[in-house]
Amino acid sequence: MSSPTTTEYVTLVSYDGYEFKVLRSAACLAGTIKRSLDPSSGFREGAENRVSFTNINGVTLEKVCEYLYYNQKHAESKDVPDMEIPPELCLELLIAADYLDV
Repeated sequence: MSSPTTTEYVTLVSYDGYEFKVLRSAACLAGTIKRSLDPSSGFREGAENRVSFTNINGVTLEKVCEYLYYNQKHAESKDVPDMEIPPELCLELLIAADYLDV
C-alpha cells in the first residue's frame, strides 16, 4: 500500500457542491480540517486531499476560506482590523467556526 501524497493545495467542498481550492497551510489552521487531512489519521480525506462538509453551504464555506487566509496573513501582526462579515452570515459562521475548531 502506497502512502498518501500531500499537496500544496486541498479542496474544500460544501454540501451544495461548491469547491474551493485552498492552500493546505491555511486550511490546516482549522483543527477539524487539519485532523482530517493528517496522513496518519487514516481518513480518506488525507489520501484524496479533499474535505467535504455535509453541514456547511457554499456561501458560508467561502467566508470560512476567506477567514483562513486572513488569519494566516495576519498571524504575526498586532492591531489587526476586524474582518468584514455580513450580519446575515454571523450565526452560520459561528456554527461553522465551532464545528471546524477555528
